[in-house]
Parts: sequence; C-alpha cells; structure tokens
Amino acid sequence: MGAGKSTIGRLLSLELDLPFYDSDKVIEERAGTNIPWIFDVEGESGFRERETAAIDELTLFSDIILATGGGAVLKPENRAFLKARGSVIYLKTSVELQIERTRRDKNRPLLQTEDPTSVLQNLMDIRDPLYQEVCDFVVTTDKRNPKLVVSEIKRVLDI
Repeated sequence: MGAGKSTIGRLLSLELDLPFYDSDKVIEERAGTNIPWIFDVEGESGFRERETAAIDELTLFSDIILATGGGAVLKPENRAFLKARGSVIYLKTSVELQIERTRRDKNRPLLQTEDPTSVLQNLMDIRDPLYQEVCDFVVTTDKRNPKLVVSEIKRVLDI
C-alpha cells in the first residue's frame, strides 16, 4: 500500500503506449461498489476471491501494464498467474513512507485501525517474502519522483 503502483503504472503505460489496468479498479467496476463495501459485506475472503478472478483474466492479456492490490500475492494462484504470464516489478517502499502516503485514505479497509503503522509493518513482514518470490525485479520508490521510477523500470526491462 502506498508504494505508487497506480501512479507509476499509469505513467509507464503512457510512456510505453500500453493499456493500463488496476485490478482494484476492475473489481470495483464489476461489483458496482467500492472495496470497503466489499470488505464490509463479503469480508476479506470475498474480496480476495474477486481479486483472483480479476488477476486470472487480466494476466491473460498481452502487452498491458497491470497494478495489483498489495495483498494479491497472498494467494498462491495469483503469484502463479503473475509469474507465468508477465514480468513482475516489486515497487518497494518503507513502512514510514506508506504511512505518510496513506494516512488520509479512507478507501483502505485494512488501515482503518488505531495503529496503522503496526498493521503495515505486519503486512510487510508477511508479504515481502512473497513479493520477492514472484518478482523479476525490485525497484525502490521511497522519496523518488515517479518519472525516475518509470525510467528505472524501463532500464531493468531493457525497453
């Protein structure tokens, strides 16, 4: 959360003239509602089922830029879809910067708690090894201009 997946994904898609998809936005469009509502009504497990269906479908497209939600790597099938069907860039950022970037965002159900720092640290502890497992490259986004991050992604992908 707060690593810049959507911002950098959009910039990269413009730079490469490729379609951009954000799996969270696709889920919201299909459900006709927002993610907090899905979490409230269906729980995290219901959301994760929708997420897997979206990622399965979206990763079948070629020549796209796809931003997934931060928790997409929790399900083995999502990791398999991502790894087998494209190049995966892990946009890594510190918990401190995640807090700074997400502190006012009410559209992040997992952070609606008294101690979002502990939540984000716990999520990082669980997810970082999974991100490392599935990614082809790690690009750090801390305090970096998104255009510089896009340039680095193009360099590591040799585009």
